Amino acid sequence: MISFDEALAIVVAEAQPLAAETVTLGAAQGRVLAEPCVAQVDAPRSDISVMDGYALRDADLALGAPFRVIGVAYPGTRFDGVVQQGACVRLFTGAPLPEGADRVVVQEDVAREGDTMRVVGTLSGKRYIRPHGSDFRVGEVLLEAGTVLGPRALVAAAGADVATVPVWRRPRLSVISTGDELAEPGHARGRAGSIPESASYGAAALGEAWGAEIIDRYRLRDDIAELTAGATRALDEADVVVVTGGASVGEKDYAKQIFVSLGTEILFSRIAIMPGKPVWFGRRGAQFVLGLPGNPSSAMVTARLFLTTLLAGLSGRAPSAALRWRSAELTAPLEAVSARETFVRARFDGDGVAPLGNQDSGLQRALAEADVLIRRLPHAAAAPAGSMVSVIDF
Repeated sequence: MISFDEALAIVVAEAQPLAAETVTLGAAQGRVLAEPCVAQVDAPRSDISVMDGYALRDADLALGAPFRVIGVAYPGTRFDGVVQQGACVRLFTGAPLPEGADRVVVQEDVAREGDTMRVVGTLSGKRYIRPHGSDFRVGEVLLEAGTVLGPRALVAAAGADVATVPVWRRPRLSVISTGDELAEPGHARGRAGSIPESASYGAAALGEAWGAEIIDRYRLRDDIAELTAGATRALDEADVVVVTGGASVGEKDYAKQIFVSLGTEILFSRIAIMPGKPVWFGRRGAQFVLGLPGNPSSAMVTARLFLTTLLAGLSGRAPSAALRWRSAELTAPLEAVSARETFVRARFDGDGVAPLGNQDSGLQRALAEADVLIRRLPHAAAAPAGSMVSVIDF
């Protein structure tokens, strides 16, 4: 049995980006840049007005005379002429500044009659002009490789006149649940002795949230032939296979030995953590298999710790991005910890984190109430309310 840090280091070492591919911006949400995004245009492409108003020569304001309105400019349409002394151009927000003008007077500060405009308001020192290239210039790197393309990053890429981006391929994920006692949700009530299978739904949703493409999710009985066929199918189609259940040492816990028989090298098996001691991790060539406990809370805790780390790295992020621990204040006491590193399900209560009262690994209602995990090192002493602890979002 190895420590949590030793197991995590093995996953991190294996979590290297998959092949790169090029996608359109419309398909890039949540993807990770494989190369920097470089501006293809200046922004803005010329001096532009940032307000609706009139473009004129700033020096002419001191004359106090009315201005002749000689034309109009709209966004994307430049006035075809030069602003001379005593002249002005009506323009709107985003319109290119006419040649010869160096100031915009906002429309609220003027009065207009026909083709004559007078300044009637008290002017501020602002010129209301966004200079050419003040945002970025052609050739500048706007987004570094490794950037996760969210809404704001996509705006920057589109504004740089970029239509496609090179990104790391999303890991293909299959999730297998095992156990004779399991039934598909909605069918357990009609079969005596069965329970609804739930862990695979959580593992698949967590995988998708961390960049995976879900290929399949299916349930298998504790039958060697059925499990072998399912494992073969999963390895044929996925980069990562998650198996829930069959990770312990029971009489029908076949999952790990079946994947070994199919050529999977076990990189670790059993970790000194609570919950989740039976978790295991293996590799077959460029494919990975993560075996999670069957109890829902144990499965979700270990998936949060190891599956997210693996998927972060495979999809092009730093694996460490998955486990960014931060400090939070306890609002209720914690008991001392045994020799196994412990991950306590807890929730924010407005002022800090409060451990859930029942940490049983099979609970599902309590699982839904938790939104953070508290990390407790082996042999940690009892911690009173007000103590600082390490947490991650759950």
